[in-house]
Amino acid sequence: MTQLVETTAATLVLFDEEAVGVKPEPTKWSIQEILGHLIDSAANNHQRFVRAQKGGVLVFPKYEQDDWVSVQQYNERSWLELVELWRLYNRHLAHVIAGIAENKLSIECRIGPSEPVSL
Repeated sequence: MTQLVETTAATLVLFDEEAVGVKPEPTKWSIQEILGHLIDSAANNHQRFVRAQKGGVLVFPKYEQDDWVSVQQYNERSWLELVELWRLYNRHLAHVIAGIAENKLSIECRIGPSEPVSL
């Protein structure tokens, strides 16, 4: 995972700063907002990976992705800073995932109204 993150980040930093903020349609996310969404997903999953290992079946709120992206105004951020945040957060997640004990992988998590999934 770490190698994939590094390879992807090396490609992302080459993207044009202006082009990444362009929305293809008013209701569609820009590339910059898509990367912001991936950061949000990492943040949501980070909590799940840590909290689920503490025991029992856990119920997490549904990830309201459109609201998260809208509220955080990712198009107002520096592209290079977002890429670096995405890169470092996912490197950390790779570290957390690598440390999950085998016997914890079957712990159930429920996310919003969805069916339970294992850690």
